[in-house]
Amino acid sequence: MAEATSTLENSTPETATSTPETSTATPAATSPSLDAIRSVPKVLLHDHLDGGVRPQTVIDLATGTGYSNLPSHDPEELARHFVRGANRRSLDLYLETFAHTIGVMQTPEALHRVAKECAEDLAADGIVYAEIRFAPELHTEKGLSHDEIIEAVIAGFKEAMSANPIRIGVLLTAMRTFAHSLEIAQLAIKWRDDIVVGFDIAGEEAGYPPTRHLDAFHYIQRHNFHFTIHAGESYGPPSIWEAIQFCGAERLGHGVRIIDEIQIHPDGTPELSDLAAYVRDRRIPLEVCPTSNVHTGAATSIAEHPIGKLRDLNYRITVNTDNRLMSNTTLSEEFAVCSDAFGWTWQDIRWLTINAAKSSFIPFDDRLAIINDIIKPGFAHLVE
Repeated sequence: MAEATSTLENSTPETATSTPETSTATPAATSPSLDAIRSVPKVLLHDHLDGGVRPQTVIDLATGTGYSNLPSHDPEELARHFVRGANRRSLDLYLETFAHTIGVMQTPEALHRVAKECAEDLAADGIVYAEIRFAPELHTEKGLSHDEIIEAVIAGFKEAMSANPIRIGVLLTAMRTFAHSLEIAQLAIKWRDDIVVGFDIAGEEAGYPPTRHLDAFHYIQRHNFHFTIHAGESYGPPSIWEAIQFCGAERLGHGVRIIDEIQIHPDGTPELSDLAAYVRDRRIPLEVCPTSNVHTGAATSIAEHPIGKLRDLNYRITVNTDNRLMSNTTLSEEFAVCSDAFGWTWQDIRWLTINAAKSSFIPFDDRLAIINDIIKPGFAHLVE
């Protein structure tokens, strides 16, 4: 294992951002309030379209499409049902809750509405840029083609973007338990000039290593495009290692199990394995979703979530929602609960927000514009 010093030097900022990747702020006596966090500009990189549907929309779409399996037609009770179903400390059980949202998202009209409302809800939470992922292969039950599905979702996002101060980038996701990843990768390249910014694989991690989809990742790489891989959520460091060293992942969806490769000595000095050091040294972004990680059993509680130590060690952490319906959360709430648990200040929140902007899959100049023209001015009155 590589020994790491307890006092970490500032890393070199990205060109023209003048923003170090470490924070020297001392914890504030009072954590930033939820309302205040909601008012500042934020960036979201890991959010599933079918995991953030409004409860009333699920009910409306079920009625309109003839879906008859909902456990309740009361929006408050239905919302509680999703959270109860998700919060069972198992990724397998967590994924079961998607049967209802996917069940009602099988028509162009439904997909358009869900995408439009997703962008509206994120904009209302102060998010200025978001990458939203969905799996076209899950929405074909009524005969829609993958292109029709993608077209409907993009149209919904575009309608919302025209009326709200938010930019959406789409990630096309392949299910790692299926065998269509190359086809989905080809679709990502086909739609890359129309707000599709990357590719992803998702689904049950154990028993379905990312190397099963090497042809899809190689296809994305050969076309000079971007991809992230769900890794290090329900399965440990071997999944992270394969995602990075065999598949070439630019980002890690979740990635929190890298904590298994870090030992904290009694004197507080951290010792990193070669893999843990590599992830940090290469500034590989971790798309961390704290509340979801507790619900799936990847962490025991927010207070004991690895994000606290990983932030202290200056990993390229980003804060995300994963599934806003299933975890009953927003990005502002994720920042608020972590600020309460770990004493994060406004400087920490800005640092994490800039991390996300730096790690996005949009062009470099666009990233800089978001950082310099939106994020920094939005935090100027809060961070010296």
